[in-house]
Amino acid sequence: MAHKKVNLPEKICATCGLAFTWRKKWEKNWDNVKYCSEKCKRNKT
Repeated sequence: MAHKKVNLPEKICATCGLAFTWRKKWEKNWDNVKYCSEKCKRNKT
């Protein structure tokens, strides 16, 4: 049975301005996450 992904925290990407949701890989570092992807992280202005 699949888990429903409701009520996950969201942030706005500092580069592209799109909303992105919490991911398991960011569990220990969520407060420091500012970008939705590596591409946005590399292309920050």
